[in-house]
Amino acid sequence: MEIEIIKTKPKKVNFFTIIFVCLVLGAIIYGVIRSFQAESKETISKEITNNEVNDDVTEVNTNTIEEQKTSLIKIPIIDEVASEKINNIYKSEIKRAFLTFDDGPSPNVTPLILDVLKENGIKATFFMLGNRVDTYPKIAKRVYEEGHYIGNHGYYHIYSKIYETPQSVLTEYEQCEYAIRTAIEQPEYTSRLFRFPGGLAGGPYAEIKKQATEILKQNNIAHVDWNCLTQDSAGKYTKEQLLQNLKDTAYGKNSIVILMHDAGDKILTYEMLQDAINYLREEGYIFCSFYDIMSFK
Repeated sequence: MEIEIIKTKPKKVNFFTIIFVCLVLGAIIYGVIRSFQAESKETISKEITNNEVNDDVTEVNTNTIEEQKTSLIKIPIIDEVASEKINNIYKSEIKRAFLTFDDGPSPNVTPLILDVLKENGIKATFFMLGNRVDTYPKIAKRVYEEGHYIGNHGYYHIYSKIYETPQSVLTEYEQCEYAIRTAIEQPEYTSRLFRFPGGLAGGPYAEIKKQATEILKQNNIAHVDWNCLTQDSAGKYTKEQLLQNLKDTAYGKNSIVILMHDAGDKILTYEMLQDAINYLREEGYIFCSFYDIMSFK
């Protein structure tokens, strides 16, 4: 039996088909590459933008911190303007009240007073003792950083020591200043403002104090007492009586420098403080600190 072999001719591939397929594949590959490139560029762009933003934020934050630090560094000077304001501090056409606190800082009273002042948006003046600043430097620093004025009240508050000679007043002033600078970490700070322990007028050391005022003046240091007080130093009044003492001594005065204390045993001063602030506001007083009186360089 003879088998017949049938031969078939191979089909010819259309040239245009090949070109079409190549074009389609090329378009697909090109699209994939372009998409990858676009994603890469977007990623890189985002990274660059984020880095720039982070750099900007870092710069802003750094600048803000530096500005805050700089704003705290105020160096008082006693020029003619400041001297006149201090000499006439009890005279004013407007009603103003200077809240002042002596003999601190203390860990159980000063922070409470600071909380009340902060809640009321009031800046006060603290006449600090150097030995207590050395003992409680963090509290002194908080007083400064919260914008209150730190004045000088000597180092020990021992009359026989600070009033031993006129020169010893300046010595204690300088000791206290060093303690304040160290506590608030501002080596250039100086208060230029002294309050005599027991006040300037009268007492067995009146002549020593009088001579000391001249020494302070020669060293560009001012001093200030008060014309209104709660008598919290006596330790014998209720908080209601302390407030009444303030009202009695403030009566008829436009400009009042109020003497109070933030030593550790003056918890009643803290307890009556909000009532005192409420009363003064009702009477139309605005609150000032010695930042409003002093001149600065």
